[in-house]
Amino acid sequence: MSRIENGPALVHLDRLTHWATALRIPPRSLWFSVGPDSPVSAPTDGIRATPDLGRRTLLAGIAAVSAGAGLVGVAEQPRRIGSADVSRLNAVLELYRSVDYECGGGLLYREVARFAESVYRMLDWSHAPGLTPRLVAAVAAARQLAGWTALDAGRHADAQRHFAAGERAAMSADDAPLAALIRYSQAKQLQHLRHNQDALAALRLAHSELGSRATPAVRALLWGAEAASTAALGDHRSALTLLGRASDQFERVDPDREPTWMAFYDRGELLAQYGRVYRDMARQAGTHAAQAVRSVEEAIVAFGPANVRSMVLNEVGLCSALFLTDEPERAVAVGTRVVEQSRALSSSRVVDRVLNLRRDLGRHRHLPVVAEFERTLTARAAATV
Repeated sequence: MSRIENGPALVHLDRLTHWATALRIPPRSLWFSVGPDSPVSAPTDGIRATPDLGRRTLLAGIAAVSAGAGLVGVAEQPRRIGSADVSRLNAVLELYRSVDYECGGGLLYREVARFAESVYRMLDWSHAPGLTPRLVAAVAAARQLAGWTALDAGRHADAQRHFAAGERAAMSADDAPLAALIRYSQAKQLQHLRHNQDALAALRLAHSELGSRATPAVRALLWGAEAASTAALGDHRSALTLLGRASDQFERVDPDREPTWMAFYDRGELLAQYGRVYRDMARQAGTHAAQAVRSVEEAIVAFGPANVRSMVLNEVGLCSALFLTDEPERAVAVGTRVVEQSRALSSSRVVDRVLNLRRDLGRHRHLPVVAEFERTLTARAAATV
């Protein structure tokens, strides 16, 4: 118990549920459910809640924690901030991140944006001068998460606004690794919009400003993203070189020496970039399609169970790779599954990627099963308008 109390904030609902059950904590004292099916699907009036209702209940619980900690809802009553307030701020951010991994940014964006803008005002509150860098960095991390959830929800102008505010705060705090994460996030938005030259500029700026303060995980993250844009622009040899650098850095990662917000970066994320590069090579040069399938399959296995969105995104990548390896029946089986999975995620980014599967099924369109799958994608596209 001492290690738990003094260690990093706990954010994984499966772990919290296990401990709540083991300690026989009454359900009325928890902000999540300990039911057998889902840690966030609490019963309501004797009826099992829908996933969205369970998720909204969870978000309401996190918002209540934020308000109870004095982090939101008290803009008219500024007070003196202490080190514990910054720790609480970061703990709430970790809770929001865990929901983002599982549910997507669409459901989360408004809550996180409200939280980020509220804590931004805390910069004007009284606090010890020595606390300023930690407070400003926490505010920057909040704006980064608000931008990330906005991107996932398809709110690109909002994402740009939050990223810009987060970048300014990170630079003010002299937190070069956090500024690099924000530039990585900006690059991911640019990649999604297919502005790969601009994405490369953002990533290279992050590298240049990191200098000796770069950790292995941050370097691997940036080089992997750079490889993806480089491959999309047709420079396959350089893309593979960048992936090799990312892999070398990944082998040097010591989680205890990395920023807490890098906890999401694991072997699955690295393998996903390999899959992305190999898919572009298969589309443009007709090579490496089989490696694309292997890399994505390995990435799916490597992702933790809480990272639902990344697993679904890579199932989409697997579907594309299978079309490129001329395995249309397997591709349709995977694609049909991800169409259904995308309905359970509030992620515009996932939906966009699902709909984009139409570009890789072209040469198999004559097959009835593929033609039917394309009609499913067309209907899904119409439903999102």
